[in-house]
Amino acid sequence: MPQSPSRVRRAAPALVLALCAACAGAPAFAQDPKPAAEKPAAGQPAAEKPAAEKPAAEKPAAEQPAADKPDAADAVDATAKDEGSKIPLEEIRRYVGVFNTVKQAYVEPVDDRKLMQSAIRGLLQDLDPHSAYLVRSDAQAFDEDASGAYQGIGVEVQQQPDGPILVVSPIDGSPAAAAGVRAGDLIVAVDGKPLTADSIEANPLRGEVGSTVNLTIRRKAEKDPLQIAVKRDVIRVGSVRSRMLEPGYGYVRIGAFQADTATDFERNLDQLQAKAGGKGLRGLVLDLRSNPGGLLTSAVQIADDLLDKGDIVSTRGRDPVGDALFRATPGDRLGGAPMVVLVDAGSASAAEVLTAALRDNRRAQVVGSRTFGKGSVQTVLPLDNGDAIKLTTARYYTPSGKSIQAHGIDPDVVLKPDGGAARPADYSEAGLSGHLRGDEESESAATGDVLDGDTPIQSALAVLKQQVATLPAADRR
Repeated sequence: MPQSPSRVRRAAPALVLALCAACAGAPAFAQDPKPAAEKPAAGQPAAEKPAAEKPAAEKPAAEQPAADKPDAADAVDATAKDEGSKIPLEEIRRYVGVFNTVKQAYVEPVDDRKLMQSAIRGLLQDLDPHSAYLVRSDAQAFDEDASGAYQGIGVEVQQQPDGPILVVSPIDGSPAAAAGVRAGDLIVAVDGKPLTADSIEANPLRGEVGSTVNLTIRRKAEKDPLQIAVKRDVIRVGSVRSRMLEPGYGYVRIGAFQADTATDFERNLDQLQAKAGGKGLRGLVLDLRSNPGGLLTSAVQIADDLLDKGDIVSTRGRDPVGDALFRATPGDRLGGAPMVVLVDAGSASAAEVLTAALRDNRRAQVVGSRTFGKGSVQTVLPLDNGDAIKLTTARYYTPSGKSIQAHGIDPDVVLKPDGGAARPADYSEAGLSGHLRGDEESESAATGDVLDGDTPIQSALAVLKQQVATLPAADRR
């Protein structure tokens, strides 16, 4: 899960709409339901309530290291009384007993910090696939990703509970992509060392520029593990690129949602409009294939750029402070020209937010295959020791009021991979162990296909031309 100057603020929680902590992060938000009079600056929501960013008045008990408490059981008693006995006292006592037993009787000495981290990691691990404990190195990597540049191989990943890393997608133009790493690959070892939950903490895919890392990969279509060597480099993720497909028909590819993505999108769109000449573009293909998500605010701003009115997305959780509603402000940078959004099984989270916003507001037709289906929001809570907790705190809802959790978005026009043979992804939100149940989840629902190459683009263009052909003659450009 590479973004930009909007770094995680250590004093306030952050919201994440991506497949992993490394994918993206964004400041906490709470949207006023009333639209602003003018469009906000690029990359910013229409309005924010600063109250949502205030840290808790006191540190949670979970942030206090056990070693600082002379009598853990007494502390539990006191905390239970302070909280009106809401804490499961007997369960906490049982944990303290196990902790002390491990400390006293394990065959080798155990470091307090490591033991506590393991306990907290276990506490979060079984909640859902996106809640996690981020040790200092992971939190630092999170910040590096937010800067838009880091040293590594360039892959968007989802860590598996037992250690291996699932490649959601290689970043466009990265060393990993050049070496042949593919979406859906499972990295089981790095430099010959099997990946475990503990070894992941060291970020083995990161390293000095020019150094080589050897990956052991399991690929569904291959009987034996693959060995792929990748030379690390500075990964600068240019999240937007564009070109003219034909005179009057533009194409914009968004690989991820970074802090500068909305600004880059607007610049690319203006360039295409200028190339089109006259009244501007006749139509646009927006390619979100294998886009794992990222900054929600960037996805919201792009939706705002393309919508003249209507809701964009809302979030709802148990804590109403985190509930939010984003609405479009007047002004469509494309001037109402027809649009097609191209998606596949790797389109996730913030990419699904943008897709649903455009489709539900009848602004664009969706072409491709069923999307990933990540409909949850994570809050990143920094801890005083440099570590952080990434906790699922809300679900998001499309303008039509639906949750796409564990289902995804079904396209209006279904495409199949080159050759017509289905190439279903072996990953989706519904396939992740312990995922949140979705309102429309169906065990019989098929996973979407991975759509590579240029053929889907040409298919999307054909659908776009059909839209243009149905317009009244006076509206054609």
